[in-house]
Amino acid sequence: MDLSSIGALIAFICYAVATLLIVARLFHPDGPNLIKVLAFGCGAIVLHTISTSNFLYSSGTINFALPNVVSLVSLVITLTVTVIALRYKVNLLLPVVYGFAGLWQLIMTILPHDQMTPLATDKIALFSHVTLALIAYCVLIIAMLFAFQVAYINMKLKEKALSAVSHLPPLMQVEAQLFTILAAGTILLFVSQLTGAFFLDEFFSRSNAHKTVFSIMALVLYAVILWGHYHKGWRGHRVLLMTIVATGLLTLAYFGSRFVKEFLIL
Repeated sequence: MDLSSIGALIAFICYAVATLLIVARLFHPDGPNLIKVLAFGCGAIVLHTISTSNFLYSSGTINFALPNVVSLVSLVITLTVTVIALRYKVNLLLPVVYGFAGLWQLIMTILPHDQMTPLATDKIALFSHVTLALIAYCVLIIAMLFAFQVAYINMKLKEKALSAVSHLPPLMQVEAQLFTILAAGTILLFVSQLTGAFFLDEFFSRSNAHKTVFSIMALVLYAVILWGHYHKGWRGHRVLLMTIVATGLLTLAYFGSRFVKEFLIL
C-alpha cells in the first residue's frame, strides 16, 4: 500500500470516529461534543486533502479519473459543511458528509489507480467550464442536504417532537440558508453552461449530448424551484423532492457516462 492509500485509510478512520461521535449523541440532551467531532473531522480533511492531491496529480498532469473526481467533490463538500458548522448548527449534515467522505476514502484504498483521464489545464475555456461545473455541483449537493434538514425539522415540528430539534437551528433560518445556497449554485451552473455553450466546440456534439441535455434539464428545474419558492411560496417536501430530482439529473450529466466507461465497459 502506497503513502496515498495509507493517508486515505487514516482519513477514513478519522471520519468514522467523527461520525460515531456525533451520531451517538445526536439526540442527547446536551447534544454532541462538537469540539471532538470537528477535531477528528479536521484531521480527516487534512489527510483527505493530501491523499486526493497525490491521486489527482500523477505523471505530471491532473488525472481526472472518476474516483479522483468523486474524492475531490466529497472533499470540497466536507470542508464547506465543516466551516459552516463552526458558526451554525448542522448536526444532521455532518454525519452524512463525514460518512460518505470516509466511505469513499476507504474505497480509494481498494480501487486500482491505473486509469488515466488527463485534464487539459492549458485550455482555459475547458478548464474554466469544468471548474465552474464542479463548484456548482458541490454547492447544489449542499443545497440538497439543507433541503433534507428543512424537511426533517418541519416534520418534527408538525409532530410536536421538540426534543428531536432542540439541537438544530430554527426552521426559518435553515430555509433561508437553503434558498441562498440553491440560488448561488443555480447561478454557478448557469454560468458554467454559458461558458460551455460559447467556448467549447464539442459542447453540443453527439458524444456530449446527454451531458448537455441532462445538465440543462437540471438547471431549468433548479430555476423552477427558486421561482416557485419566491413567487408561489413553495417549501418543505415539494422543494426537497424537486431538488433531489434536479440533483439526480445533474449527477447523471456529470458522472453517468463516465461511470459506464470507467467501470462497466472493460
